[in-house]
Amino acid sequence: MLISPAYAADAAQPDPIMSFLPLIVIFVIFYFLIIRPQMKRAKDQKSMQESLQKGDEIITGGGQLGKVVKINEQYITLDIGGGTESLFQRGAVQAVLPKGTIKDL
Repeated sequence: MLISPAYAADAAQPDPIMSFLPLIVIFVIFYFLIIRPQMKRAKDQKSMQESLQKGDEIITGGGQLGKVVKINEQYITLDIGGGTESLFQRGAVQAVLPKGTIKDL
């Protein structure tokens, strides 16, 4: 024969841990860059909403500015100017503003 038969070399099996290593690294990166900061923001938002007090000046998710008049377990009442009061859920509160912000506007 002019051409010798080719035989396959013994295939070395890759280590199973090394095959999952890229997935593990990607999960760790996602945890530290996406999941952990999001959990911290949610925790800070929840503590801010729980610490609301009467007289705080806040801004809601819809952009409504007002001063807290009444606080219930799930709802707050805002004075939005001119004696007009509106009822909002506590979850709608985006930020607590420094005192005197509404007067400056």
